[in-house]
Amino acid sequence: MHGFKSHNSTVEFGIMCCKKIFIQKSERVKSIDLHPTEPWVLLGLYSGNVSIWNSHSQVTEKTFETGKSPVRTAKFIAHKEWIVVGSDDGFLRVYNYNNMESVVELKAHTDFIRSVVMHPSLPYILSASDDKLIKLWDWENGWECTKTFQGHEHYVMQIAFSPRDVNVFTSASLDCTIKMWNLGSSSSHLSIVGHSKGLNSIEFFETDEKLHFVTGSDDYTAKVWD
Repeated sequence: MHGFKSHNSTVEFGIMCCKKIFIQKSERVKSIDLHPTEPWVLLGLYSGNVSIWNSHSQVTEKTFETGKSPVRTAKFIAHKEWIVVGSDDGFLRVYNYNNMESVVELKAHTDFIRSVVMHPSLPYILSASDDKLIKLWDWENGWECTKTFQGHEHYVMQIAFSPRDVNVFTSASLDCTIKMWNLGSSSSHLSIVGHSKGLNSIEFFETDEKLHFVTGSDDYTAKVWD
């Protein structure tokens, strides 16, 4: 596993060793999320199931079916004791992870949901889909879709909030572009052709007081951006 270290506007790669290996047969794992305080790993599975593994005891705490469609993304909302799941049937499903009872189920998109992220402080969820749209959901306002962000010309594969400005997020698409957005506008304020083939992933990170993001692509490269 590679870590990033920045020196004088260059980025170096360092090697970190693997501390634990989990071996368990399952359906294809499409997403992974870590609980911020508990030793739990949330897995979204192609079978339509989600599982919570305990990284200390190395046992499965809970597994349950969310539907017949593959799960592409699943995330903890720890302060609400929820998990949110996005599936190929276009539904967002939210569950209480203590008793696995349904909190809400809504038809969010007309195609696969690839990515969901939670706002760091507000009761908002962003979802991104193969329907080329990103949508903002307000759970304190009856799970209303309060804004739709448009501009990508292909599947939106991943989205991420900036750690420095909670009103800013970025998206990666198979149209080869990286877009920067503000929650106050449905149009992006910056668009970059980042790779020669489609983008699959994007994430922010900070080193030496500098903000970067890293992208991964079907062109077999990962790029670090200032």
